[in-house]
This record gives sequence, structure tokens and C-alpha cells, in this order.
Amino acid sequence: MKTNILKELSEKLPSDAKISEVKFEGSEIMVYTKSKDFFRNSEEPVKRVVKELKKRIEIRPDLSITMDLEKAKETINKIVPEGAGIKAIYFEPELGKVVIEAQKPGLVIGKGGETFKKIKTETMWLPKIERAPAIESEIVRAVRNFLHSEIDYRKKFLNMVGQKINTELPETDRKKEWVRMTSLGGFRQVGRSSILIQTKHSNVLMDCGIDPGSEETPLINLPEFDIDKLDAIIASHAHLDHVGFIPYLYKQGYKGPLYCSAPTRDLMVLLCLDYIDVCQKEGKEVYYNKKDIEKAVKHSIVLDYGEVSDITPNIRLTLQQAGHVLGSSLIHLHIGEGLYNILYTGDMKFGPSRLVEPAFTDFQRVETLIMESTYGSAEDKFPTRRDTEAEFMRIINETIKKGGKVLIPSFAVERAQEMMAILAGNKFEHPVYMEGMLWDATAIHTAYPEYLSNYLQRQIFHYGNNPFLSEMFHRVAPKERNKIIDSSEPAVVIATSGMLIGGPAIEYLKGFAPDKKDTLLFVGYQAEGTLGRRIQKGWKEIPIYSSTGKTKTLNIEMNVETVHGLSGHSGRNELINYIYKLASRPERVIINHGDPRKCTELARDIHKIFRCETSAPHNMETIRLK
Repeated sequence: MKTNILKELSEKLPSDAKISEVKFEGSEIMVYTKSKDFFRNSEEPVKRVVKELKKRIEIRPDLSITMDLEKAKETINKIVPEGAGIKAIYFEPELGKVVIEAQKPGLVIGKGGETFKKIKTETMWLPKIERAPAIESEIVRAVRNFLHSEIDYRKKFLNMVGQKINTELPETDRKKEWVRMTSLGGFRQVGRSSILIQTKHSNVLMDCGIDPGSEETPLINLPEFDIDKLDAIIASHAHLDHVGFIPYLYKQGYKGPLYCSAPTRDLMVLLCLDYIDVCQKEGKEVYYNKKDIEKAVKHSIVLDYGEVSDITPNIRLTLQQAGHVLGSSLIHLHIGEGLYNILYTGDMKFGPSRLVEPAFTDFQRVETLIMESTYGSAEDKFPTRRDTEAEFMRIINETIKKGGKVLIPSFAVERAQEMMAILAGNKFEHPVYMEGMLWDATAIHTAYPEYLSNYLQRQIFHYGNNPFLSEMFHRVAPKERNKIIDSSEPAVVIATSGMLIGGPAIEYLKGFAPDKKDTLLFVGYQAEGTLGRRIQKGWKEIPIYSSTGKTKTLNIEMNVETVHGLSGHSGRNELINYIYKLASRPERVIINHGDPRKCTELARDIHKIFRCETSAPHNMETIRLK
């Protein structure tokens, strides 16, 4: 066992460090000390040990040296400037931490970390700084409170994960290592993305989503998949077709870690809870309940972009910006000691947006690239960002000028916030009404501005101009909907769902459709078979359910427009350009997440351009990578 590393660590630390406990916490090592001097001044000796052991180490105080809770809270309030906007201070004695939630975390940290250090040295508690959402978020609050209530369990769980990660593999096995991939869903289709990566000693699942349109789920009944042997799940981002089936695995008995970014964890909770609600209202099968979502949260391990973490004895994970939605991640797996490297894009955008930075390219080694192809065919070429935004604003302004209203069916995560940023950036002066999950998702965005684009971070941190807080945006309750529909005042309405398969957008459509002054504006992908796709194709008479449950015909008299370039996915040229820009050119490219024609077409053309091995597998295929 590599767990001897704990003994080795204890021996390498100063003899007067007074170590009371050494524990794994995931891939990291936590050292608890009874020495106030060592807790305050451990930086240099720990740096030397980290360099030798190549492990992240954190020094925490033994409870015997920490300040009384009430006195510590009082001291923190004196040390931290009032402008920091402290919302809550609470303690996690099991971890020797004090959690400080503030509107301006930078002021809690202080210039050069001075305030942070002062809190630490005076209270003898290790500060953990969290940002309070600028818009109060029930989800963020619930997740943080739940994790706080489960501290004792999580300490034991993370130690167990660490012990498993640090299991020593036989030298003979390392030389016989192999790597293979099984497509459980999302190949030659958009929906239920799920990929199983296996080595001789590891089983890792990348994404596990549902297809909201067809209700198809990943093929976890394949012989390659054994939930009892699953070591880790990694979530690329929080759309249901990538995370919507993860709670079901916990319901079925999985007790291992879920790796993702912090925004992905919180947005996953929001979307999965809404999925349960929608299924119950529509009388559809519900695969899991709220308790199963809580299990996923309880077993989550969040990573920052660029943070390298061992997740099995022979696999190392790094998440990087994917450019798709808040917290969306490219998943890079380094297998063995330099044996093999896989890059899975999930959904990605390698182009400009107001909301997040483009997908990261500086990977030093990539042998296999697994890439999405939502817009991978030759005709999927988006206009420039400038032209896209100009067209978006033109359609809205012309409708407003005629005295009409604009209905924009939108996905709750990313597209709505992208449009908010564009409207705020163009100083739009008319009311924008928002209904559905949009507001809750936006609140989560305000909790993680460090994941937003450099442009938005400058606006928020340097100029105090948060577009999500603009007075033009109004949260709408269902009971206020008819007032907006009946009003003669021009306005913009952004409502879920993005493909018109349910949600409040349908009710606004019923109200706006007969008026030629109004406009229905599509800004996102409309899947085949959805109401959105039918209207987009030119259908003028739509069968729709009335309030009595009977089907009636809705005549579409309003204008119907589509703006393509706002997608959170890359267009064809961006996908090709991404491979050009990768620091390491892949030997093999595997295409997924697209309809069959787009998958095969993109695979064919990448082979022609880059002269590398390419394929567009079907679901249920297993491919040996190494």
C-alpha cells in the first residue's frame, strides 16, 4: 500500500510539529497539528515535503489549539473589513475549519493574503472562504448547508477514497496495462451521453445523462459495466443529457466519488430536481428521488480548472475550461506513468462568447480525443460573433419598435445568461421578463463569477457592473404571466423550455402566436420531433393541449426567427480549428454527440485533414485504445 506515504510524511515533518493525525482526503493529505507555531509557519517545511512526495498537503489545527467559537467569530468580524459583506460564519470542527461566506471574498483574503493569514494566526482556525451569491440562491444555500451537515461522513468517505487511490499496484501489472473505451450512450445521437473508460485496475465513467426527448438512458446493462467495480464518475457539465442519470447510480448502490467543478455540482442539483418535478407532473417514470440527488452531492469532490487529482491508483484527472456553460469542463485523463492520455470534450465551444472563455487547448499530451459533433457537418458554419449579436439585437429592436413582444424559448443554463449579458451590454431599455428555472440558474451564476469570462469578471470586479443585477430583468411568477401576455407594452420574455417541449414558454406562445407584431426567436438547438423544430421548419398550425386537457390547433401568426451563432457548441470550423490549436496533436479522434450523419461526416473530414485515425462508433461498441 502507498498508505506508507503517511508514515513517510510524518517522518519528514519537523520533530516539533506535534502531529496528532494524518489522513487522506481524496488525493490530498491532511495533517493535524497541536503546535501553534507549526500551524502558523508551516509553509516552507511543507513545500519541501510536497516536492519530495508529489502530493498536495494541507496543515490543519488540532481542536486543542483552536480559539473558542464565539470568540473566534467575534475576532473574525473585527479583522475583516465591513465592506466584505460577511453573510455567515460557521465552523467545521471535524476539519479544523471556519467557513466565512462573504459578498466580496477578496476583502476576506486581503492583499497578498494578509487578512486570511491574520484570521488564521489569531483564531487558530483554518479559514475557508466562500462567495455569497449576489442573487440569493436556494440551491447554493441548500448544497452548502447539506455538505456542512455531512462533514463527519465526508471526512470518513474522503479518507476511504484516498486509501483506495493510494493502493500500490504490482510492478508486473504496470507493464501489462491496457486502456479501452465503451460507448454507453451519446454516440451517433444527441442525448444520454456516457462513456466508460477501463484499465486493468480502474473503471471510470465520464458523464451519465438521459435523453429528455425520448427518455432513453445509458446502456448500463452492458457486460462491460459493473456498478460494484466503478471507481469514479466524472461530470463534464450540468445538462441533463450529461448528468441526468447520475443520481440513479447512487440509488443503485454506487458509493464512490463524483468529480466535477463546483458550479456543475450546484447546477446539476437544480436541473435534476426540476427533472423529477416535470416527470411527476407529466406522469412519466421517475428514476430517482431527492434523496438520491443528495447522495450524489454527499459523494461529490469538486476540482478547480487546472487542478491535477489522482482518482484511481493509475489515473490522474484534470478539468479545464470547455467554453460551453458555467463550470463546463474538458476532461483530461492521464493513465499510468506516462502510458496514455485521453481528452474528452463533453460539450464545448472554441469561440467567443460573453459568458465564458473558449475551450482550453494547452494539453501537453493527448493520444485519443473524444469530441462532440452537434454542429459537425459542412453546412454548420456560424456567422461571426459580432454579426450574431447584431442580428439578435436587430430582431428584438424591430419587434419592439412595432409595439410587439419577443418570446425567446431558452435553456435555463447558459443561453439565458448569455442573452442577459448581451442585452445588458447593449444597454437595452425595455423590460425583460424571465420565467422558469432561468432565475434560479442565474443566481447560481452569481455565486461563481470566477468561472465567467474575463470580460464579465472585469465588469463585476473592477467596475461593479454585474449584468445579472440589471434593473431591466424581472423575475415572473406564474400568476403574473397573464398580465404580461395581455399588456400592450412591448417587452422581451425569456422562458423555459428551450425546445418548447413544456414549461412556461408554451403558455406565452399560446398568448403571443396570434399577433403579427410579436416574434418567436429561437437561439438554441431544436431537436427533431420537438415543437420548436416543427415551428422552425415552417409549421403554421400546431396541435397543442388546452387548459382542459383537450388538443386544439394553435395558429402561428407571429414572426418566427432563428439566430444560430449564440449556441454554446462549436460550429464546424471551430471544431476543426480546435484540433489545429491543440498543443498536442491526437493520434486518434473519436466522434460522438451528434446525429449519425454529422458524426460520420466530421470523422471522415478530420481523417482527411489531419491524417490521423478517426471513428464514429455506435452505442454499445468497445474500442481498445492502448
